[in-house]
Amino acid sequence: MAQEIERKFLVEGDFRPFVSKSTRIVQGYLSSVPERTVRVRIKGVKGFLTIKGIGNDSGASRFEFEKEITVEEANDLLKICEPGVIDKVRHLVKAEPYTYEIDEFHGENAGLTVAEIELPDENATFDKPAWLGAEVTGDKRYYNSMLMKNPFTKW
Repeated sequence: MAQEIERKFLVEGDFRPFVSKSTRIVQGYLSSVPERTVRVRIKGVKGFLTIKGIGNDSGASRFEFEKEITVEEANDLLKICEPGVIDKVRHLVKAEPYTYEIDEFHGENAGLTVAEIELPDENATFDKPAWLGAEVTGDKRYYNSMLMKNPFTKW
């Protein structure tokens, strides 16, 4: 099983001039328990089923398994997901040798913009652009599976 290592930050400035690509994402959860989340996602014109394990103590690392499925299968699975849907646009911003994934949330999470960066290990160094705000790695409120249950607009 693959190991996912990422750090998460709030976005507090204008990242838009640096965006190389943007894609709409709609996702739901078949299981949102922290020990094993099972996510169904439609990303652009592709569907995905993803299983994630519980994070380590810092919240930066956890197991992840992802399989591409058809959009039709994803739409069918979304019908049986737990209540609540995540609707966002993911923007990609390169910061060599890494890429920031910036999620701009809509719907009940409108007003929240979060940047994630995947790293080869927890101690890897990386550039922090001026638009990058406070780090929220490990803060469960910012997990998509929690934003589905307790949306940002209700904080």
